[in-house]
Amino acid sequence: MITTTIQQILEDARSASSEVKKLSDADKQRVLRRLADGILGNAASIMAANREDLAKMDDTDPKKDRLLLTGQRIGDLAASVREVAGLADPANQVLLERTNSNGLHILKKTVPLGVVGVIYESRPNVTVDVAALCLRSGNACLLRGGSDAFATNTVLVNLVRSALEESGMNKNAVQLLPPGRELILEMLGAVRYVDIIIPRGSQQLIEYVREHSRVPVIETGAGVCHTYVESSARLEDAVIVVVNAKVSRPSVCNALDTVLVDRNIAEKFLTLLAPALLPWHVDIFADEAALPLLKETGYPHLFAASPEDFGREFLDYKCSVKVVENSREAIAHIAKYSSRHSEAILTQDARLGDDFLEEVDAAAVYVNASTRFTDGSVFGLGAEIGISTQKLHARGPFALEKLVTEKWVVRGAGQTR
Repeated sequence: MITTTIQQILEDARSASSEVKKLSDADKQRVLRRLADGILGNAASIMAANREDLAKMDDTDPKKDRLLLTGQRIGDLAASVREVAGLADPANQVLLERTNSNGLHILKKTVPLGVVGVIYESRPNVTVDVAALCLRSGNACLLRGGSDAFATNTVLVNLVRSALEESGMNKNAVQLLPPGRELILEMLGAVRYVDIIIPRGSQQLIEYVREHSRVPVIETGAGVCHTYVESSARLEDAVIVVVNAKVSRPSVCNALDTVLVDRNIAEKFLTLLAPALLPWHVDIFADEAALPLLKETGYPHLFAASPEDFGREFLDYKCSVKVVENSREAIAHIAKYSSRHSEAILTQDARLGDDFLEEVDAAAVYVNASTRFTDGSVFGLGAEIGISTQKLHARGPFALEKLVTEKWVVRGAGQTR
């Protein structure tokens, strides 16, 4: 039984979706540009709410960096909204058009999904990204952020709703659900009101949504990402790529979790890698072959890996290291432990690089580059809802182009079959 509070939110979202899908391209651009101005003009209020949330979180929690909004990050949020406004509207695009021999005119076009429910953790930038993407594509959205970011999310959603209202549009096109797991369950069962659910966050969150949702689910978020250093790699360059993939922002899903290194270069590579990771105090969980090699370097943050350290998304200044015999073993290890998010090989052997790209089953695969590039903006898609690791409807950066579905429109003159 849906409670009165959530029932009204759901009804308002469904009603708003009927209105927002009718907005013109110019109207959608206008409200997003107004939102970008509102974000910049209210940066102080956003940061004040963000400090309130941050004060409740332990300083050692790796999610704290995800939660943090600085002046620079707020500026980036506004710039992202403007970028989305400038992208082509994915809705109402004609995909196919023909007239049959019997005179039936048949057209297939893109249409908004309707009401998009997004459940996510910690990152308030997702609040703005999702709202902007949904509005640009003509969808309404229901946002259920983590309780640890509730004050920040409340301010941001209020700015979105103000921009809608000031533009003469239905502010209920974007709504924030209160915290409380029982409300998540109600949204997951709201098949009459919500068209799709997108979880973004930990593997535990994704599994919870997958298990309980009656609404169709597109999974995004969890990333167990590997970088394989093949024996022909330029080791100095490989160190730079591995360090970037691990430490540039360890709390995000495209950060490196496991380094795989060929046995015949393991000693030399790990001798170079250890001092490069040292300034960030990265905890290394090494397998039985890598452990003695790293001990020789005197690396202080070293632990013997347990089986659980492979296939583990660390989201912190931590990684595992495994020595492999060759590319076959590396690819087999990735197949066993990968979450199918982003995987990389560092090599000067073009054939092995091509084999890796073909054989590794992931949303994004790389040769000689950091997995940190898996991002909608980097790929030219604007903001993203998340990185989809499944294969139906969307895979990789789940951005504006995937927030539509198809509709067949048939015009006749009394034909019968």
